[in-house]
Amino acid sequence: MAERSRARPAGKTTTRKKPSTGTSATRRAAPRRWSQRVTKQSDALDLDRGVFKLSSARRIAASLKRSAERSKRRKAGAYRSALSMLTFYINRAGKNLPKAQRDRLQRAKGELKRLFGRE
Repeated sequence: MAERSRARPAGKTTTRKKPSTGTSATRRAAPRRWSQRVTKQSDALDLDRGVFKLSSARRIAASLKRSAERSKRRKAGAYRSALSMLTFYINRAGKNLPKAQRDRLQRAKGELKRLFGRE
């Protein structure tokens, strides 16, 4: 048998195969975006599930206030932590929000301010 040469022909390059993007068990559990991971696993607040999808700005603000006041891990004050999480969601995690939901979240900022007596 003839021995094969390991040298590649001139002008030809090899390409690496991309890793599979299939849904393995570990891949399924991981959030798709870093902002989604921050929203779910923030070290500052333990948010109620679906808090940003609530139907009223007042309920969103009340839930954020409750979460911020209960948290023992936050570095800043409760108001600042709650407002930061809301602003983060609006800017990053919710950048493709429908206008009605974005407006509701903006109103929740005002409600949060009122709840904390910062008006």
